[in-house]
Amino acid sequence: MNNNLYIVIVTYNGMQWLDKCLKSCVSYPVIIVDNASTDETIPFIETNYPNVTLFKQDKNLGFGQANNLGIKYALDQGAEHVFLLNQDAYIIKDALDDLVAFQKERPEYGILSPIHITGDQKKLDKNFSYFMLKEYTGQFYSDFVLGNKLHDVYEVPFINAAAWLISKKCLETVGGFDPLFFHYGEDDNYCQRVLYHNLKIGVLANVYVIHDRSDRKREMVVEFSDIYYINKLRKFKIKYSNILTNFDMLYDIRKLKKNILKLQLKGRFGRARQHKKTLRLVLKTMDNIDKSRTLNVIKGPHYLE
Repeated sequence: MNNNLYIVIVTYNGMQWLDKCLKSCVSYPVIIVDNASTDETIPFIETNYPNVTLFKQDKNLGFGQANNLGIKYALDQGAEHVFLLNQDAYIIKDALDDLVAFQKERPEYGILSPIHITGDQKKLDKNFSYFMLKEYTGQFYSDFVLGNKLHDVYEVPFINAAAWLISKKCLETVGGFDPLFFHYGEDDNYCQRVLYHNLKIGVLANVYVIHDRSDRKREMVVEFSDIYYINKLRKFKIKYSNILTNFDMLYDIRKLKKNILKLQLKGRFGRARQHKKTLRLVLKTMDNIDKSRTLNVIKGPHYLE
């Protein structure tokens, strides 16, 4: 066990996975930030895992901001490495020791991830497998299929934050998760910032974590529903807060305004009103995106102070 490693888990109504998740953490120090669960999560932790450091929130802070609380506490305790673990994920064997050893040897990797496999341990997690496609990692699948010697690490531009080992160096350089994002999109943004500050993101080839979510049904998004607008705004934020690029926000806004005008001229006033809602949301977040970009190009422990 590495005494400089702390595990941070954000929980929200996680009883389905929580016991397996916490058992897999073995004897590492665990910090849980609970986002105002309404099930038995809190009493279960307090009764069965009294050694866990538990921060109970009275409202849902979202994934990023809850993790920031746990990360800050870990750094205050002297952590050199912080492992972010989803409540629906379980560590396999010596995965953490292997990740930490590699990060110590190769400190240019600000984020390291194990390979994510399904709950039945029979295949790769679907989303993870997409992130490991050839255009992102080069030889990952070819090496497995052809029986080539696996690389120690496969460098990637993004990996989802279900099981991230983050170094203290990375946290002090890049900071925590940007509060621009509530839930989803924060890991995209973080990876963009890691790359901007010349650190690397990698996946270790022989280290595994179970991501137990294969039976979760994906909700269909109906056009102009509440979820539709949330997704639209999230995509806008991910695109224009990306400090690796210099997209013109005003281009998309002009395009949206032109589309609204066309719909009005065609007498499609109801649909025009629906697009106006998107426009209002986008205009409302422009200043926050500008502030985010201005801060995130500067090195420092942003959002963790």
